[in-house]
Amino acid sequence: MLAKKIAEQAIAKKAHDVVLIDLRKKSSATDFFVVCTGDSETQVKAIAEGIRDGLDEKGLRVWHAEGFQARQWVLLDYVDVVAHVFHKDVRNFYNLERLWSDAKIHPVEDSGKTVKILPAKTASPRSSRSSRFPRSASI
Repeated sequence: MLAKKIAEQAIAKKAHDVVLIDLRKKSSATDFFVVCTGDSETQVKAIAEGIRDGLDEKGLRVWHAEGFQARQWVLLDYVDVVAHVFHKDVRNFYNLERLWSDAKIHPVEDSGKTVKILPAKTASPRSSRSSRFPRSASI
């Protein structure tokens, strides 16, 4: 699974708060978001480069990338999976987990040699998208 490979590469560069957001039933734009955090601009860049280079070695080329200059939010688009590497302050501001709270959000943990994708947490009724984002709107 591509999303798991991306999570593995991110965790190898010490990314934290890694989650997979399953968008297959919510959007036709992509199947999964992999969201992770770095503590500094240098770490954000290292995580993003680690993902890109690690997948390049496996023959998986990034379709589109942006944010490498600013190093606050680097996006790596692999079409079926989009990786979002955030600086911790920027992740809190954009809060993709809240925006996509009606999707299944799977925490990812480092289990030694590989990563483990945990079951999705059950969303509370209050955490669903606000009325600013009607369910029929395409994102």
